[in-house]
Amino acid sequence: MNKSAIRNFAVTARNKLITSLADEEKAYLWFFYLTALRFMEVNSIEQKKIFTDENGQFQLICQEELKAHCQALHRLFPEIFKKLEIFPTVLFDQNGVIADMISMIPEQDWKDQVQIMGWLYQYYHSAQKNKTFANLRKNIKIPAEEIPAVTQLFTPEWIVCYMIENSLGRLWMEGHPDSEIKNNLLYYMEEAPQKEAVQIQLAKYRKVYQSITPEQIKIIDPCMGAGNILVYAFDVLMQIYLSSGYTQQEAVRAILKHNLYGLDIDRKAYELTYFALMMKARQYDSNISDISLNIACFADIGKTDSTQFSGIWREFAEQFSNADSYGSLIQVTAPEQEKPPHSEQLSKMLKICDILNQKYDIVCTNPPYMGNSSMNAELSSFVKEHFPNSKSDLFACFMERCGQLTKENGFYAMLTMQSWMFLFRFQRLRRHLMQHDVINLLHLGMNAFEYGEVGTIVQAAAFVMRCTDNIDYQGSYLNLCSMPSSEEKRIAYLNRTQIYTIDKKAFEQIAGCPYAYWASEQVFQLFANETLGSVAEPRQGMTTSDNNRFVRKWFEVEIDTICFHAQNSELARKSHKKWFPYHKGGGYRKWYGNHEYLVNYENDGQELKAFHEKLNQVSTGGRIKNKEYYFKKSIAWNFIAAVPGFRFCPEGFIFDVAGSALFTEEEQTEYILGFLCSCVARYLLNILNPTMNIQANDIKSLPYLYQPEERINELVSENITLCMEDWDSFETSWDFEQHPLL
Repeated sequence: MNKSAIRNFAVTARNKLITSLADEEKAYLWFFYLTALRFMEVNSIEQKKIFTDENGQFQLICQEELKAHCQALHRLFPEIFKKLEIFPTVLFDQNGVIADMISMIPEQDWKDQVQIMGWLYQYYHSAQKNKTFANLRKNIKIPAEEIPAVTQLFTPEWIVCYMIENSLGRLWMEGHPDSEIKNNLLYYMEEAPQKEAVQIQLAKYRKVYQSITPEQIKIIDPCMGAGNILVYAFDVLMQIYLSSGYTQQEAVRAILKHNLYGLDIDRKAYELTYFALMMKARQYDSNISDISLNIACFADIGKTDSTQFSGIWREFAEQFSNADSYGSLIQVTAPEQEKPPHSEQLSKMLKICDILNQKYDIVCTNPPYMGNSSMNAELSSFVKEHFPNSKSDLFACFMERCGQLTKENGFYAMLTMQSWMFLFRFQRLRRHLMQHDVINLLHLGMNAFEYGEVGTIVQAAAFVMRCTDNIDYQGSYLNLCSMPSSEEKRIAYLNRTQIYTIDKKAFEQIAGCPYAYWASEQVFQLFANETLGSVAEPRQGMTTSDNNRFVRKWFEVEIDTICFHAQNSELARKSHKKWFPYHKGGGYRKWYGNHEYLVNYENDGQELKAFHEKLNQVSTGGRIKNKEYYFKKSIAWNFIAAVPGFRFCPEGFIFDVAGSALFTEEEQTEYILGFLCSCVARYLLNILNPTMNIQANDIKSLPYLYQPEERINELVSENITLCMEDWDSFETSWDFEQHPLL
């Protein structure tokens, strides 16, 4: 599939349609209609050519003819295609949107590839997505109506195959090991060898799978997006049905009626999924048309006025308040034994309620990604109350929710951020997940998504878990982080490179239970020792909340206004100076240096504190914390770095979050600095947190063996001196006197 051509057409079409119609909603509707018609034309779902002649060349189509086709589409799929009154002229000429669609996207890309609709949707909204994603990175609150734009990332096809084949395919294969479908499961991964006790338990699960029939399998995508996960599940289910003796026509109707379920907060995503599933169904049964599917959209009921109902039905409707923001995270119950009043809105709510209150054999999704700092007030409050283990990010909340939706012995498969595996703020979630068994996990790192800048920023992991708890179960972990593209990760997965097997109890040997699957048993044993936190205190410093106002480079202010060597807050206040050295991390540097910034802390930070007091009336931003450590000697490091650099920081400095600091007794300072600058510490930190954000708790959790050695202290002191001389040899240092070459 030519993704570049699809992207170029989507962007071009959007610009032309919005310019012509001056209406975002109508522009998208026409984009959807045209691409849907083109897909149906190429795949012979429409009985005659619409946009091309018999030779596949673009042919002009008149408004009335197009209108007739759209009306036919509305009759065929009334739930998703609305009647349109306006037919923009930008559609019809030789340089119009239809002509662009024919010329820019090869016909082959439309054939039997309904996922093209998802890619078109993704690229059509790329400008809005990039804008909103930029706000997400700045921790700007995201309003409810923009949540779909920022949280939907189209799942690469091979990762969809991996998740479905290792969950749905696994369920069927474990109950039917001789099934012929195994030959078609390219991404299926055999289970790691297990101990005898575990094998006995697994045999019990497989006995249950043996008795399951195709109609009994239920699979849900609670964040279905464009429906590509459900579409591939359809294909695998079709193989299961055919291998069980069903005809294609019998299988199609059974799959749509019994097997597939989906939910989303975005109406456009719902329409895409509906269309995709119907097109997939018609590949197997060309006569199937409008049929009720087990999918629903929270946007259809999110703004319902519950006061229009009374009694228990008002209480029921109130459960859906803000459902268009919370999505499948909500848990609702319906009144029993009482017939609801006739209401289209109540019918939609009851359908969603039924879907949410079932348990599923398979839950498979690529959930939304949004940190708590970017959530609007309602969403943030909701996840803090209902998902305290995972409240830091929406994707983590959905990890919990997917486990809740899964039957005992069932599987849930997800594509998520990798941060849950390591970061301190997810340690409660990790302990919660220890109740389930990781069948296999792909550590993808960066560039797992085929989507521009987002793909280079999002560091991902995909996994399949079973809702069983076997402490000795050996999970398989594949490290694909070093592969520079999604396609190279796919190839490496198929070649099974860098595969590790480990049981979850090994992770419990390290504080916080990071999923350090690559560590050896000897390394895990190191963490049985005392930690660095027992003899040293890592601390985060202040956040000014307005660096342009409160922070300067040292050469940007008058030298007489700077106090360089205050030993404590009292002496700093008595100096009557305005500016004080401020450690902000900076680039990679060991032993000494990165002394460039000053912070306005005049009169014990009077202006800064007043600013925060005013700011905190409308925001939670801005913190002056750990003040008792200001101006003390410390070991500093850069918070954000591919490789952390630890260095000695003398008296007189205030520190911030990006320039966190470690405080200890003076006699151990040099020894600890030597340890932190060693390759051993770097390796152990990579186990605790292999991301670019080294947290204070990561430093605190390092195993630490104090064995005083005078030679170590001498070498550390020598390194500090050499790096101090190097730093002061350039005019960027406030202690610069003369260049060493002069």
